[in-house]
Amino acid sequence: MPRVKRCRATGCHTMVDYESRYCKQHQHLADNEKPQRDYSRYNQVTRHKDENKSKQYAFYRTRKWVNLRKRALECDHYLCQYCQLSGVVTPAKTVDHVVPVEADQGRATDLNNLAVVCPSCHTKKTKWEQAYYGTGNGRELRNVRPIDDLNLINKLMDSA
Repeated sequence: MPRVKRCRATGCHTMVDYESRYCKQHQHLADNEKPQRDYSRYNQVTRHKDENKSKQYAFYRTRKWVNLRKRALECDHYLCQYCQLSGVVTPAKTVDHVVPVEADQGRATDLNNLAVVCPSCHTKKTKWEQAYYGTGNGRELRNVRPIDDLNLINKLMDSA
């Protein structure tokens, strides 16, 4: 017995072959239908073609980073460190490097170089880092002194 299904036309209960979408009466609806999307290449785009960036993002998938991130979240009690400096208590789950990995590779696994941040502070800090350090895709790193003082970074983020 061949596999069958219902016609896709609203209210039609006619059974059609499994490969077909509409019965003979509603075949004209197939001509007006949008073409099916091809999802076979979904999420196969290479986003980080730069070798340095690829290594950097591979680090975030290691067990060492997962354990380090967990320790940072627990040390900071899942609260945004930049908001706390402003006197606001904001829950957060993102762990960010105070001095970006691009600027100082040696501090990537330093627990003292990690801070828990909320999404809005993370966005502000990322924009500040791009301006100060020159971090980000397609940018050239600037030779500047690394800043690891959260108070100073918080003031510079707010003023930018």
